[in-house]
Amino acid sequence: MAEKTTREFTPFEMAELQFDQAARTLHLTENQIAMIKEPRRVTEVNLPVRMDDGSIRVFKGYRVQHSIARGPAKGGIRFHQSVTVDEVKALAFWMTYKCAVVGVPFGGGKGGVVVDPRELSNNELERLARRYFADLCDLFGPDKDVPAPDVNTNPQIMAWMLDTYSMHLKRFLPAVITGKPLEIYGSEGRKKATSRGLAICVQEMAKHMGIDLSKATVAIQGFGNVGSFAGEILEEMGAKIVAISDIDGGFYSKEGISMREAIEYTHKTLTKTLKGFEKTGKVKRYDEPMKLLEEDVDILIPAALEKQITEENADRIKAKMIAEGANGPTTPEADAILYKKGVHIIPDILCNAGGVTVSYLEWVQNRMGYYWTEERVNEDLERIMINAFNAVMAAAKEYKVKMRTAAFIVGIKRVTQAVETRGLYA
Repeated sequence: MAEKTTREFTPFEMAELQFDQAARTLHLTENQIAMIKEPRRVTEVNLPVRMDDGSIRVFKGYRVQHSIARGPAKGGIRFHQSVTVDEVKALAFWMTYKCAVVGVPFGGGKGGVVVDPRELSNNELERLARRYFADLCDLFGPDKDVPAPDVNTNPQIMAWMLDTYSMHLKRFLPAVITGKPLEIYGSEGRKKATSRGLAICVQEMAKHMGIDLSKATVAIQGFGNVGSFAGEILEEMGAKIVAISDIDGGFYSKEGISMREAIEYTHKTLTKTLKGFEKTGKVKRYDEPMKLLEEDVDILIPAALEKQITEENADRIKAKMIAEGANGPTTPEADAILYKKGVHIIPDILCNAGGVTVSYLEWVQNRMGYYWTEERVNEDLERIMINAFNAVMAAAKEYKVKMRTAAFIVGIKRVTQAVETRGLYA
């Protein structure tokens, strides 16, 4: 008897499947689909960088602009050894509809460089960052394409890129990039923005489901900025974090894990991870970190990589609510299984949109030259996220679809309306 084989979807194929479900529900015409589905521009570059030993190494770089119908392209730049053009296309695609869902005036973009930054010295990393921005300088601009940090990039790298752009143009234009250090006009509240937006969505979904957050248990896969700060904010809301994991292992405590202690622990370790966290005596280590996803909790937060919840493990998921901190953590097959089980999923293009929302607020402040307090930024973030959540929930009820399809419906309608209102230049 032949073994059952499951088709492996690429990230961009996953994104297109999600789009297609919403497009069918909306009865989009072929012309409408043709205008908003495929990326408008895919750029690939070879980036020669002189290494510290004098040798020259060439890195592959990408920038994808999926749409500029509602505003300049917006999306992060990631440095990772597994970056592919397919992945960058998918992430740019999701950014288009993420920006539309929360109503910020951007299109979708994404960038990436195929590199393991752990192998580079700080000087080599700076030269690579500057080379990437210099080679793609003509794509970027406050009204054209506005990048931000992503996997393995940070405010310092954004500062190098801003400086490179400013030197080329002989002008200081901080609005060309977001996620910058405060010293060069980044925004208050940006560091925890994605996590805060996620927590706001969890709070709103808990109200909808009748879950008391002060009695809720939470498991978090991924303990980078998004996962760790989401845990910290949810803990402040009264939730109990019972399981956490990162690249170096998974950890559990029925009594709850102090987010302050866990975050402080990662700051002290050489690897900046949870490696050895079980030696504190306050948690137990999972033999298989992926088992965290199957923990008997109220709320599961996948905040690591894409395609973590699959057809193989979806039926073993016990959480009542899944809040997607990562992009594309749930495969289409798993999505269908979880929907049938009655699991409430807050989809990534809504749930992790807090980052791009505060990036928008940073861009606005840069363009005004006037800067707000963290309290003001957080107030605006909460208002925007709650409005977006309510719009998606209303669409889910109106069209009788799951939240992911509803989020795409909201985003697709807004992008389609923008395209049709602008018309076709020919």
